[in-house]
Amino acid sequence: MVAHPDRPPSAVRSVSVEVLWDGDELLLTFNVEGLEHVALPDWAAPSRADGLWQTTCCELFLAPVGSDAYFEFNYSPSSQWAAYRFDSYRAGGCDLAVSVAPQVGRESADLVGVRQNRLDLPPGPLQMSLTAVIEETDGTKSYWALAHAPGPPDFHNRATFIATLPAPAHP
Repeated sequence: MVAHPDRPPSAVRSVSVEVLWDGDELLLTFNVEGLEHVALPDWAAPSRADGLWQTTCCELFLAPVGSDAYFEFNYSPSSQWAAYRFDSYRAGGCDLAVSVAPQVGRESADLVGVRQNRLDLPPGPLQMSLTAVIEETDGTKSYWALAHAPGPPDFHNRATFIATLPAPAHP
């Protein structure tokens, strides 16, 4: 991932994410070089919560190919999460009902580990963007993504959905 050029990190050196399918679960592992400089929210009971992006938070954006609609998932190192559906760019946003809540955890070497079930998403391959807001202990906030569109950080901009999440393989 790359930091937005207008909002660089202070001490964090890099942010990366590993994406794997495990049956119908998507496994995401977000790592930070310089994790000791990251302001981590306190652990909370796993639950849906809004406003997670206001501090250190990892995100997944998915969109069906050829559709204006997209999904946003927020994962906090606190273990809280959020899921939204949008009809089009920042329009028609609402909570996405989920059949299975994501499991969000924090390992000592990772920022966030996630198990996200595919049941509530459309079938087939999806356009994908992986992002992170990283708040450092000195108050610096940097915005990381696979790609950034011109202008201020905007993770909803479809120009940043540069990866493809393939449909899960079924035996």
